[in-house]
Amino acid sequence: MNKLSGWEDTIVALATPQGIGAIGVVRLSGGKSVSIINSLFPAKDLSAQQSHTLHIGFIKEEDKILDEVVVSIFKGPKSYTGEDVIEISCHGSPFIQQEVIKACIKKGARLAKPGEFTQRAFLNAKLDLTQAEAVADLIASNTASSQKAALHTMRGGFSQHLKELRERLIRFSALIELELDFAQEDVEFADRKQFFGLLNELETSINQLLQSFSLGNVIKNGVSVAIIGKPNAGKSTLLNSLLNENRAIVSEIPGTTRDTIEEIINIDGILFRLIDTAGIRQHTADVIETAGMERSLEKMKQAGLVLYLFDVKENKPDVESQILAFKKFAENIIAVANKTDLAEIGEARSRFAGINGVIFISAKKNHHIELLKEKMVETVLQGKVHNEETIITNARHFHALKEVSRSLSEIRIGLEKNLPGDLLALDIRRCLHYLGEITGEITNEDQLDYIFSKFCIGK
Repeated sequence: MNKLSGWEDTIVALATPQGIGAIGVVRLSGGKSVSIINSLFPAKDLSAQQSHTLHIGFIKEEDKILDEVVVSIFKGPKSYTGEDVIEISCHGSPFIQQEVIKACIKKGARLAKPGEFTQRAFLNAKLDLTQAEAVADLIASNTASSQKAALHTMRGGFSQHLKELRERLIRFSALIELELDFAQEDVEFADRKQFFGLLNELETSINQLLQSFSLGNVIKNGVSVAIIGKPNAGKSTLLNSLLNENRAIVSEIPGTTRDTIEEIINIDGILFRLIDTAGIRQHTADVIETAGMERSLEKMKQAGLVLYLFDVKENKPDVESQILAFKKFAENIIAVANKTDLAEIGEARSRFAGINGVIFISAKKNHHIELLKEKMVETVLQGKVHNEETIITNARHFHALKEVSRSLSEIRIGLEKNLPGDLLALDIRRCLHYLGEITGEITNEDQLDYIFSKFCIGK
């Protein structure tokens, strides 16, 4: 791995969030970390202390006491970055934190760039690139599902998967390359039949990873849910019921909701962005209502899930016709029959028999809302989440895997056409290149700067 500019510098940054708190942690990493803090910490000679130890004393700049602190020592290579790391736990005053940082800079440190601590961990082979990116995902996780996905990748689950695929392909690549050295002998060291079997396994595995990306997007970013239906179907009441608060204005007057209202709810670890839309009906002379309806249709087209809400007293053919019309714009639609508190539920279930997966609720009385939530999660996840399953949540990984898939297809075509080993070797190298790009075995400084620039400073 090539050393980057500024690699030899000792860096410093606040590792805890900005603002007032009980404590703040100032972190340093680099060859001068211990000597810099030693010059500010007269209580002990830190260079003589063992790694992974804590020390209490005053941070002083000349004769000026800045704070009483706890200094943590982590000597490389047994540290997060692989370098000497010092963490200073000081009081949570922003003024004190900045004074400590300025004192470190005066002694020879420089302010860290975003993600530079984790970048050094990657460059020192403490993490591969997928694990480093998972650190940022873990920090940004706001649901149980996104936390699990990030932890699985950070622990090396995805990396190990790719490593196994890459090693198997390298073994065959070595045999193909060996054939080039004996081109005059017209011999084959790589069994083409076994190679076809390997390609089948690789393509299956890569396709599974690619298909997981849509689910990964849901886990990482949530899913937008458009609540669609006629005026006065109870859309705003349903929104309030799902949120368990009075967020939207509810009225018996049709057309009360003129614009979309958006709120976020966490259901079983998945973020759902609920969008209460203006009612959709065939004819209206109200210009504002018409504009609201157009926005509703636009939101439906953009949504990952549509809740089609209708009055339980409506005619079945009208409901089926509406569902059919909505399917032109939306893939995932849940039919929701509302106002069951005003109807005979047995008769309603019989009348709407045949409409796949219809849920009967009373938004006003909060009946079967939990059942609807379960259906929403089931529809989005489709039973695909397992704790130890690798799920792609990173767009960079997805695009690299698409290139891997394309390269595998070209290798297959080459084998089927019985192309010579030198041409097969080119396609195999391309495939290995893109696999290496994902884990960071093949990378460049600009790419690393872009990836780590999205981290917070201090991590």
